[in-house]
Amino acid sequence: MLLTTLRGKWAEGITPKHFAWIVTDRLAISERPGGSGASHRRVRRTEEIQWLKRQGFTRVVSLLHSPHNLAAYEEAGIEFAHLPLPTGADLAASLQDLYGHLDAWFAKGERVLVHADVLNEELISLVGGYLLWIGAVAPGARVVVILEQLTKRNLGFDGRRILNVAEETVSRRGHGRPEAVP
Repeated sequence: MLLTTLRGKWAEGITPKHFAWIVTDRLAISERPGGSGASHRRVRRTEEIQWLKRQGFTRVVSLLHSPHNLAAYEEAGIEFAHLPLPTGADLAASLQDLYGHLDAWFAKGERVLVHADVLNEELISLVGGYLLWIGAVAPGARVVVILEQLTKRNLGFDGRRILNVAEETVSRRGHGRPEAVP
């Protein structure tokens, strides 16, 4: 009996480490399924991907610079996008690209997980900027407080810099929403 229960429980998979909803039932973040860097475990990755499928996630967005995990998502039948974390002067353009894709996926009713190697302030701020993009929160300190409460992590200089770029990107865009990226 106990073995049957365990099989059933493990068949559900396990929640990815540092999982947090940013937009409930639509947009979530976590560290890379299976763990980061040298601590990555294939069995854990499989269990976490299984959990994502059971929870109805239809797409995983990897912000890694490398293609790690992409073949595992494909094998599991989960759509994925590889949009490496932006650096330098390309940040505003990369944010517009990411947010346009998110708009298009959500318009199709998708449930999306965005991950980097670890859950850090850059990842939190990138998806937090999406809250500004969709007008769910006004620019300013409130978005920082919301993100810190959702993720139970403090945002430092790097995270706030990304949010500032996101705010500038949204304000330059004006009041009309851009067309979604297919």
